[in-house]
Amino acid sequence: MYYPGCLTKGVLKEQLENYKEILNRLDIDFIMLPDKEGCCGLPVLNSGYRKDARALAKKNYDLFKQIGVKKIITNCPSCYNMFREEYPKLLREWDIEIEHITITILKALKEKGIRYNGQEEVVTYHDPCHLGRYSGIYNEPREVIKILGGRVMEMKHNRENALCCGGGGGMKANFPKMADEIARQRVLEVPSEADRVISPCGLCYSNLLLSPKSEEFSGFVLRKLNEIKNYGGWR
Repeated sequence: MYYPGCLTKGVLKEQLENYKEILNRLDIDFIMLPDKEGCCGLPVLNSGYRKDARALAKKNYDLFKQIGVKKIITNCPSCYNMFREEYPKLLREWDIEIEHITITILKALKEKGIRYNGQEEVVTYHDPCHLGRYSGIYNEPREVIKILGGRVMEMKHNRENALCCGGGGGMKANFPKMADEIARQRVLEVPSEADRVISPCGLCYSNLLLSPKSEEFSGFVLRKLNEIKNYGGWR
């Protein structure tokens, strides 16, 4: 099942369509439950309502099992971390595999031998907190970018030392001015040579829109896949 998460499904609808198109282009079969799936529950858990988070997790789990879901692919770092780290603590019966979509895309690119052979594009990469420090996923998104013709010029603070975008943990909703100031500090680290600031987190992408260079991961991937197609198909 492809699980986009609340932000992608409710707000970042262009990115939602991007990811669906990418999965289809890479011949990855998937289902969605747009009218049935609920929130993963991370905001509830982080707000201190553990019993409510457990009830929501159980509701989601029962739905997934009813449909026959054995694996979940998500583009949301927060949902990924919630399913991977917190659901096993909330539900003893949790037995569904979870994979972040950057890893899904990387595996498919390698299996199909897809590689971009056009002019290299200089970009920088922002590590989302939940995907990086929380989940240890640093190399796979960068490898996808490299395969698809991007050269990552790192910001001063990157990987486990990356600065937060300022939007997470309820900061954007409760302290918008502070969130914007943190984003401004992050944008100051963007190398002048970089054409794009790429991040696979919808919240990071949105909060870093203070920079006109901000691009969500799916936008870069789909753009490059389209260019490869125009150059004569997969290699």
